[in-house]
Amino acid sequence: MKQIPAGEFKAQCLAIMDQVMQSGEPIVVTKHGKPVVKLVPAENRADDIFDYMAGKAKVVGDIVGPVTPLEDWESK
Repeated sequence: MKQIPAGEFKAQCLAIMDQVMQSGEPIVVTKHGKPVVKLVPAENRADDIFDYMAGKAKVVGDIVGPVTPLEDWESK
């Protein structure tokens, strides 16, 4: 894994972020030779509308039956 001193990271931050995004290889930023942070590429998840809200809602009660009792319905 590549290491870079904090001063160099500060001077080239945007270019280093682009490099990590393109290569996918993480970079460790060091201070006085000791690791401080690890820069890793973010996950690129597709904007998929299916299963987006999976597990976010809970079904309570009967969602298939009529809201009012059948006796209240008029038949002609």
